[in-house]
Amino acid sequence: MTREFDGLVVDCVQGDITAQPDVDAVVNAANAQLAPGGGVAGAIHRAAGPGLYEECRPLAPIRTGDAVITAGHELPNPWCIHVLGPVYAQSDDPAGELGSCYRQALARAEEKGVVSIATPAVSTGIFGYPVHEAAMVAMRTLRAQAPTLRTVKLVRFVLWDAADLDAHERALDTLA
Repeated sequence: MTREFDGLVVDCVQGDITAQPDVDAVVNAANAQLAPGGGVAGAIHRAAGPGLYEECRPLAPIRTGDAVITAGHELPNPWCIHVLGPVYAQSDDPAGELGSCYRQALARAEEKGVVSIATPAVSTGIFGYPVHEAAMVAMRTLRAQAPTLRTVKLVRFVLWDAADLDAHERALDTLA
């Protein structure tokens, strides 16, 4: 499913975040230390090779809601944007912190002239954010940011399973 908000195309697909060769940047749902781990972060670090962590190490730690950008290394993308999403049960403001992840990721992308981004459903894995709520936060944030973007023209949500894809498509459809 695809929708457009003020010149920003938002797309939802099921697939592998590390296999999106037609986008400029992928978003890594990182841990505070920007280290390899499980889930999305583990997959991205495995695909990017050890150079990614070498570049990440001096940038850590990052705070919840923040984003940093590195080269993509062995990923098929020139850039990798690392965000630290909230741990849902431990956050006083999960929606605010998750929204900040997407705003900061867009800001880092704009700084580098990135045109297209692929992102996972940040914080919905081990961090426990309910997928439907997270999808609504993400889509509302993108819709609000769209008029301010100069270079970013595409944000693709790459969801691992059909249930996550459905949740994101419903959220996107709600805002259309």
